[in-house]
Amino acid sequence: MSVDWIGYGYAALVTSGGVIGYAKAGSVPSLAAGLLFGGLAGLGTYQQSQDPKNVWLSLIASGTLTCVMGMRFYNSRKFMPAGLIAGASLLMVGKLGLQLMEKPLQP
Repeated sequence: MSVDWIGYGYAALVTSGGVIGYAKAGSVPSLAAGLLFGGLAGLGTYQQSQDPKNVWLSLIASGTLTCVMGMRFYNSRKFMPAGLIAGASLLMVGKLGLQLMEKPLQP
């Protein structure tokens, strides 16, 4: 079992983004979303570290953030924070998709 440092870094980025959004603008939805999706990404990464085939929770969390933050970036054209999180989430979706393709799922 190897530790997925990239996944844990992504979870920390999402969580810290929510905390920073709350600290700078007092945005409770940013804090809630950052803690929720950062926690889901961290839990998904932990599950993946235990079983490399179990990428679904991480894939759902990063895929949802890719869509939501991608739309926010498209509408606002502001890189921070929407563009950064959308880009990082898209990279995570790609990484997880490659992992699914490289290891065949066995029942």
